[in-house]
Amino acid sequence: MLEVRHVSKTFDIGTVNETPVLKDVSFTLNDGDFVTVIGGNGAGKSTILNMIAGVYPIDSGEILLDGEDLTNKKEHERAKYIGRVFQDPMKGTAADMEIQENLAMANRRGKKRSLAWGITANEKAVFKEELSMLGLGLEKRMADKVGLLSGGQRQALTLLMASLQKPKLLLLDEHTAALDPKTAKKVLDITKEIIEKDHLTALMVTHNMKDAIQIGNRLIMMYEGKILFDIQGEEKKSLTVDDLLHKFEEASGDEFTNDNVLTKR
Repeated sequence: MLEVRHVSKTFDIGTVNETPVLKDVSFTLNDGDFVTVIGGNGAGKSTILNMIAGVYPIDSGEILLDGEDLTNKKEHERAKYIGRVFQDPMKGTAADMEIQENLAMANRRGKKRSLAWGITANEKAVFKEELSMLGLGLEKRMADKVGLLSGGQRQALTLLMASLQKPKLLLLDEHTAALDPKTAKKVLDITKEIIEKDHLTALMVTHNMKDAIQIGNRLIMMYEGKILFDIQGEEKKSLTVDDLLHKFEEASGDEFTNDNVLTKR
């Protein structure tokens, strides 16, 4: 489904701030893969998501999605294929618009638009059904402004909006990091339900080793712009936090420290 081939990226080339953030990164996602990506600060986790989404151009390499070359496509051209949820719950929604209006915008993404804005009865029925699946009571508040929602409710809504059109690829960039542990667990549970129900292919960046191990069918660890290892199948199922720390230290040659900012909880 997704092919990342020999992708490299350096920021501020030719200046004193020159920083290589991705170094010849290659990996492939199969249809239906749910891959967690873990690594310390500066490992390149979020950068690889930005490269796939088209936020920045890559220096070299190729990115293909479902056989289509996205390498030189702009971010807005990729948006019809890719859903994305950010760390900041405020980023994915329009606070001054109603819940149903936000969903309508997401539902019409990539489609031809007319001058008519009204939300149809059929759309409202679909939105109500989808919102009820979240278990947050938002199906009873469809006319409420999104700005009235809590951070967790907004992130759950953003997740629903990102997946409404069944994107070919769902990118989750530490989308529970700004939430309290109880709310984060609820949003993660919703994430798993949506991905399984719609058979989506997903990449989820996280700092949390326990989440990275327990969620999805594959785990990729990055370090200094490179992939240290890619674990899947039975090996991932039997993986522990101690195993992950040992693999990190063995593959990187670097002792795990707090500077790596990988949370164990």
